[in-house]
Amino acid sequence: MRAVIQRATSGEVRVDGRVVGRLVFGSSMVGETRQGLVVLLGVQRGDGPDQVATVARKIAELRILDDERSALDVSAPILVISQFTLYGDTRKGRRPSWAHAAPGEEAEPLVDAVVADLRGRGLHVETGQFGAMMEVCLVNDGPFTVLVEA
Repeated sequence: MRAVIQRATSGEVRVDGRVVGRLVFGSSMVGETRQGLVVLLGVQRGDGPDQVATVARKIAELRILDDERSALDVSAPILVISQFTLYGDTRKGRRPSWAHAAPGEEAEPLVDAVVADLRGRGLHVETGQFGAMMEVCLVNDGPFTVLVEA
């Protein structure tokens, strides 16, 4: 499982011109900073519960917000967007191979499990629409982007 985590001051996902998920900053945030996380999440063939647990923990607990705080520390919102292209292999030729990306029927429940784990920690999580052509807009704060693999 691979997650590209971006610290953001705003973010949203649209499908067919309609917003399906966004970073929602509420009054439950600790402190004055309006930062959240936009997470692009790819699932590899063979991933399972161990990868879900590791990635969800990292997303929630990485100290990448202001003052070295985590999303969990400040109740920061999270926008999770499934993205199979994170497993595109470009080592040969000019056309990416998707052979390592998990097929939708394998990947979707694992993406849902990451989201459920994050919500189970009390975090506000919104998502894109699995398998849809999505427009992702965000303001990357920093810019700050990290890659997590499990």
